[in-house]
Amino acid sequence: MDLSQLKDAAIEATARALQDKFGVAPDEDSDEWEEEYRRQFALAKERYGVTVPTVARAAGPALPLPPLRGDTQEAIHWGEQVRAERLREVTDASRRAWMAKTWTRAKLWTDTREVPIATLLQRTQGQYDDYRRQQAEQQKAQGAAARGKAAALAAYQAKLKAAGVTEAGLVELIDLAERTKPAPLVAKIADLNAPDRHLRVFTTADPASLLVKEKNLKGQVDYGIERDDGLVADLTLFAAAP
Repeated sequence: MDLSQLKDAAIEATARALQDKFGVAPDEDSDEWEEEYRRQFALAKERYGVTVPTVARAAGPALPLPPLRGDTQEAIHWGEQVRAERLREVTDASRRAWMAKTWTRAKLWTDTREVPIATLLQRTQGQYDDYRRQQAEQQKAQGAAARGKAAALAAYQAKLKAAGVTEAGLVELIDLAERTKPAPLVAKIADLNAPDRHLRVFTTADPASLLVKEKNLKGQVDYGIERDDGLVADLTLFAAAP
């Protein structure tokens, strides 16, 4: 008797035992069925002297397993049990991670519980290859985006350095500017931070003045300062951080 016949014999014995015990066999997704099936499988293996080949178990840290979706709580519980057993049979860590991440339906696990792991891996090889290609493309795109962002930041910092613009210097220029009567704000130019201070600078309805909204340890204060085109240009450059 081969392994497939052994499983069929265990299934038949499980159905008979549960029928005798309950009068009607529980659903195959139930805990009662699973427990009785395991018992009958062990008995059949011993009765027919069938040796079940040992499957290599995966080593390494436990995977973070996403919750499974299913029609009932029993189906989800059964799927979780099958998933745990099947993942231990997958020795390739990346393949195991893919299955854990993408196989989130309980039925998918229970429907393939009797398929030999080698056959299951062969059947899903194409899906896994597609996943790896997509991952490689995403990593490539993320790398390109990161390099582009780093280049933009370097160019921005070079412009600030060439212009001699610093955040502390801008705050100092605002402190030195002539005060004017506050006018209605129009648009924000820049945000500046200094020790215990936060300044927001705005253009106003008065083309000759800017409005500063400052928060400090004493609270918030609004005040106008005389507009200087050089200051506005430096504030605009500072605010253009990528």
